[in-house]
Amino acid sequence: GRVGTGLRVLDASWYPPKERNARQEFKERHIPGASFFDIEECRDKSSPYDFMLPSESHFADYVGGLGVSNDTHVVVYDGDEVGTFYAPRAWWMFRAFGHKEVSVLNGGFKNWVKEGHPVTAEITQPTPAVFKARLNKALVKTFDEMVQNVSSLKFQVVDSRPEGRFRGTELDQGLESGHIPGAVNIPFHSFLSETGHEKSIEEIQEIFREKKVDLSKPLTATCRKGVTACQIALAAFLCGKRDVAVYDGSWSEWFHRAPPHYKVSESKRSK
Repeated sequence: GRVGTGLRVLDASWYPPKERNARQEFKERHIPGASFFDIEECRDKSSPYDFMLPSESHFADYVGGLGVSNDTHVVVYDGDEVGTFYAPRAWWMFRAFGHKEVSVLNGGFKNWVKEGHPVTAEITQPTPAVFKARLNKALVKTFDEMVQNVSSLKFQVVDSRPEGRFRGTELDQGLESGHIPGAVNIPFHSFLSETGHEKSIEEIQEIFREKKVDLSKPLTATCRKGVTACQIALAAFLCGKRDVAVYDGSWSEWFHRAPPHYKVSESKRSK
């Protein structure tokens, strides 16, 4: 194709620092030709909340440095044991900044290795490219928009955290848990098969139906810090719904900023 088109594969793994070192694992083995997409670098470092979207120029410079232009097809993956964990966040970030040609490797690195595909420790230096980023505000929800929606109910809200954290019966990394009023809980694992692949479109549609989520109507996904929410957006995307927004601040921002009666928790009721 034209100069500047082509495929770029990005490893978007992130792990809790005490458990695994994503960058070190990338150096030891990755898909040949892949680059490391560092979610710690490609974020708004001035924000008190984890992993918030960077500015347009920060994102453009960062992915341009990875050899991604507006013509590049990007494939993202991660090495998480569940199959896919952080890759959908990178996928959503590209889409939020106006990039359409982006895919998630189904089954992740775990299955890539299991199926015997090649891996390498060789680091390739991509040729820097020019990427122009334009934030699509329709794919991102702010705190104020989420507060307004509690009363206006303009869009459905799906929370991808585990049930105990959604209900408020277990702590979330030291943070009291609970959920935004009116939110529906679909833990992100629901969309992954036992092998770590995405479930079939029919199964995904059934999951949304069971929770009475209408994919023909506006939908916003939330979680703890805007990462697993992107799995909801990806699952809906596979069903043909391309406009799911993500509440970037998610529970970590909501917990610190929302008034008490906007935090629904069962643990408070039992006291």
